[in-house]
Amino acid sequence: MSTNEMNAYKLWCEKATEDPDLKAELTSIADDAEGIQDRFYRDLAFGTGGLRGVIGAGSNRMNIYTIRRATQGMANYLNNAFENPSVAISYDSRIKSDLFAKAAAEVLAANNIHVHIYPALAPTPMLSFAVRELKCSGGIMITASHNPAKYNGYKAYGADGCQMTLDAAARVMEEIDAIPVFDGAKHMPFDDAVNAGLVTYIGDAVYEAYYKNVFAQGIHTDLCAQSGLKVVYTPLNGTGNKPVRHILDTIGIKDVVVVPEQENPDGNFTTCPYPNPEIREALTLGLALCDQVKPDLLLATDPDADRVGIAVPDGDGYTLITGNEMGAMLLEYICAERTANGTMPERPITVKTIVTTDIVRAIAENYGVEVYEVLTGFKFIGEQITFLEQKGEENRYIFGYEESYGYLAGTYVRDKDAVVASMLIVEMAAFYRTKGISMIEARDNLYKKYGVYRHSQQSFQFEGESGMIKMQEIMDSLRTNPPRTIGGLTVTNLADYEKSTSTNLENGAVTELTLPKSNVLSFTLTDGASVIIRPSGTEPKIKAYYTTTGTDTAAAVAMEEKLQADFSSLLK
Repeated sequence: MSTNEMNAYKLWCEKATEDPDLKAELTSIADDAEGIQDRFYRDLAFGTGGLRGVIGAGSNRMNIYTIRRATQGMANYLNNAFENPSVAISYDSRIKSDLFAKAAAEVLAANNIHVHIYPALAPTPMLSFAVRELKCSGGIMITASHNPAKYNGYKAYGADGCQMTLDAAARVMEEIDAIPVFDGAKHMPFDDAVNAGLVTYIGDAVYEAYYKNVFAQGIHTDLCAQSGLKVVYTPLNGTGNKPVRHILDTIGIKDVVVVPEQENPDGNFTTCPYPNPEIREALTLGLALCDQVKPDLLLATDPDADRVGIAVPDGDGYTLITGNEMGAMLLEYICAERTANGTMPERPITVKTIVTTDIVRAIAENYGVEVYEVLTGFKFIGEQITFLEQKGEENRYIFGYEESYGYLAGTYVRDKDAVVASMLIVEMAAFYRTKGISMIEARDNLYKKYGVYRHSQQSFQFEGESGMIKMQEIMDSLRTNPPRTIGGLTVTNLADYEKSTSTNLENGAVTELTLPKSNVLSFTLTDGASVIIRPSGTEPKIKAYYTTTGTDTAAAVAMEEKLQADFSSLLK
């Protein structure tokens, strides 16, 4: 622990007096050098994802002081960039989310920026929608998405309803860096801001407009009521409960059983410590309920309702459909049925991230759809919609998704939306049910048509300051000394998105990458396989993404296991 960290600790002990939880935490670590170092060795970085960190005391934690400081930086940016700026705010069910939302509103109001705030917790996509619907200059969503309960976060949005661009986030960060953590942010009491008209609550008209836009993305909603589809749903104690159930009721799905222990908001997530619908453990209670009531579909949304996962009957149990599989199934369904009913636009476009399955390309080619590929992060998908909108061509966009269970049909929001995805998944299941096709059969039909694509992901945790250093060392090593084989397959190409270069390792030829710079490495292998690696932008971990292809599922799975075992040894 350095002198700077100890001095910062003493300053916080003196100044951080408003939140009794912070005072108690600071007192408890008085003799804990490691605890002090972890809380003060850095400031939480503000990037295109805003802020995210463990809730608690210190500059490396989420608390009202780091929230105020970040919001003052955002206020300075907005007041310089816009005349009479305004901001929409929403928050999820996490610990202190409502407190942090009000803290942000108090700073914005003190800077004469009008705030539109949801009167109760609401999903991330509804925040994106409010920014656009109310013509705001920006937006703030208090959430840590699917992280464990000890985390919270602060997503910052631009006037287009998309998460802040790289340039805008950099300008906000410059403002934040110039602001002292204490006494540097203006703020006024929340009730005073409401009474002064600087803070207003978002009304029913915005909710109704959002639901109208979601419903408009349906293709065969008329079949839902007659399908007899039965659904078990869990909002994982988050924000999806009311909006997802509302939209399912609207399309005629009445037989919905909600997991009772996970129905109401609970920031402690006591029944699913890692509330991520990507992992089976989070769905334990939902799957147990499925064994009792035997639904056609288990639907699960994460705490801020921007991701959705499902499980479907398969033999005697239930199988989880991966994000890559569900996105591909939705794209096939949208393309096939919009083509059949004559609603496919001219020169249609779908957007995927670089780590999302390439079966997208096969599906798109079959239906004459152009594929746009972007960096990891749904903000880059939203950005492509904005570019189309600027040319008056937003109707060309039909669907976008990323492998981590994020999907969007329609252009009414610029972030992934579990509400519209839930509607389309259920509608698709109802449509196939009326044809006598199960969801497992629909997935298998997709692979029979386009070939087998296997995808998996591994995450490698690196906690604390030493972990951050280790992550960078690993990336540097793989960048300068790339492996020549992985899992027995030859590495034929290395794409380095930080250097914007793609190198053919067989002949040394180098080409330029056109996507924005990002700390991502992509290894192309023989036999249609690949490995992509990147540090997480929101958590202290490195993520590796594996792809294998073929006509035989068993062989593709075996190769996937070899890739995982071999590559993971390089990250130790």
